Amino acid sequence: IMASSFALPKLADFILTERLGSGTYATVYKAYRKGDTREVVAVKVVGKKSLNKVSMENLLTEIEILKTVRHPHIVQLKDFQWDSENIYLILEWCSGGDLSRFIHSRRLLPERVARLFLQQIACALQFLHNHNISHLDLKPQNILLNGSVLKLADFGFASYMSPWDEQSALRGSPLYMAPEMVCRRQYDSRVDLWSVGVILYETLFGLAPFASRSYAELEEKIRSDKPIELPAGARVSRNCRDLLLRLLDRDPDTRLTFTQFFSHPWVDLEHMPNAESLGKAKDLVLKAVQKDQEGDRSAALSLYCSALEHFVPAIHYETDRLRKDALRQKVSQYVSRAEELKALVSADNSLCFEQFKSTRDILRGNTEENGIEDHDTLALYQQSLGELLLALAGKVCSLKIPHRLY
Repeated sequence: IMASSFALPKLADFILTERLGSGTYATVYKAYRKGDTREVVAVKVVGKKSLNKVSMENLLTEIEILKTVRHPHIVQLKDFQWDSENIYLILEWCSGGDLSRFIHSRRLLPERVARLFLQQIACALQFLHNHNISHLDLKPQNILLNGSVLKLADFGFASYMSPWDEQSALRGSPLYMAPEMVCRRQYDSRVDLWSVGVILYETLFGLAPFASRSYAELEEKIRSDKPIELPAGARVSRNCRDLLLRLLDRDPDTRLTFTQFFSHPWVDLEHMPNAESLGKAKDLVLKAVQKDQEGDRSAALSLYCSALEHFVPAIHYETDRLRKDALRQKVSQYVSRAEELKALVSADNSLCFEQFKSTRDILRGNTEENGIEDHDTLALYQQSLGELLLALAGKVCSLKIPHRLY
């Protein structure tokens, strides 16, 4: 390495400081915007001499995509500049490094943390999918952290792909590549779903499912027909296991689809922590209080539980400690009231059951006294009674009141 390679590039509006990392075509630096704001950014410096035709096309695609894309879980391109030697991408600064470093510093992540991370990845992918954009190089090194917020980065291999578009070029990183890419077959946007499966596996278990000592060993494992297995003694929920194994299906035709992924119960995008969580929770709790005041216990309980399902992610999303604590206290009051209502509704249902028992006995007594063996009437009555009790029991039993208010 020549001594001149350590010289920091000069930019008119920015002061470049430390080098954060480098790849084949680019080096990334931390930088400050000149002037009063002293805004921190990341500057990706691409040497023009290092670019061949393919890498130039990749860079232009990355700039084109990032110029048009605006999403809270995708790194923002603030500006791009060039001079006689380099092309500069001025990007949003993410202070937490990448997901790979985060995983390795903790070895593995609890399922609830892995889920919070996956929800954010899914949210970004849903946005990209709706715009016919495939990332094609999803891996922990290309996912950056800003606090607890994840952002997809490095769109160098990204491509505008309609769902029916197919490609065969080898792109991405072998460890996270879908089998159809590694085996040089035709592939489409579904390769991103395989990569998500590998990332989720690594967050939960600390290693990628095909961790290998060489590319030949990796290729052999990927080409194998042996189904993916979770590590011995893996303790994950049934829904998490289901998602993992359906994402890590070697056959893209039977792999989980994007629609199935976005609607999967473990991903649960409806209850992902975001800016809307608190608003949804407040709307529902106001309705719950109103039903509570009207004496409609069952409806109030259902609404309180729905509100709590949004309050928990709202607490996750809140970053101010004082507001977070105030929200926790308020939510604890709603949990207490929901518990009271659950007991009251259960008692009401028990009373209802006793009343139906006595009515059934009276009906049976009448038929016996009259010597009428009206089996059809009894069967119909018992069927409707069973359905009602099932509905009442379901209303109470299915209402799980969240207690883990992080």
